Amino acid sequence: MKTVFPPVHDNRLEPLSVADACLLVDNARTLQRVVEAGRSGELLRGKNFGLLCASVDGDEAAAFCSAAIGLGAHVAHIVPSLTDASTHEVLVDTARMLGRLYDGIECVGETPAFVRRLAEAAGVPVYGGLASPDHPTAGLAARLGGCVTPAQSRRYVIQSVLLSTVG
Repeated sequence: MKTVFPPVHDNRLEPLSVADACLLVDNARTLQRVVEAGRSGELLRGKNFGLLCASVDGDEAAAFCSAAIGLGAHVAHIVPSLTDASTHEVLVDTARMLGRLYDGIECVGETPAFVRRLAEAAGVPVYGGLASPDHPTAGLAARLGGCVTPAQSRRYVIQSVLLSTVG
């Protein structure tokens, strides 16, 4: 039996609506049950994410990779060459190409304006620091409860976002 994770209303998650926050928490709780049953490793099988960041060694990049890979997705590191100063044409062309290559794109260390511009042209969900402690979804982990650590709760929330936007 396939587990269904309803989609959020706004892939940007900024601002995070009350409805989407509740949906993400519910989806994270469902994911907890799926993990406990040993059925989580294939939920994002065949999905590809781009990780746009200077280094994959940081905590945020590692948390994103762990969450996505834990659901069976592939994550490719993209060294950023675009900036806020990139021309509109270059950014749009690059975003469209990235949107064809990836099912979603995580941007670590980029400005909200840059993430917004990339998202407008990519045609796939673009996240801005999804694993960051400052991300709008960061506070949702405390609402999960259960017998998991704060780090595990945060991972479930990140995975919930991925399943609710790409899955």
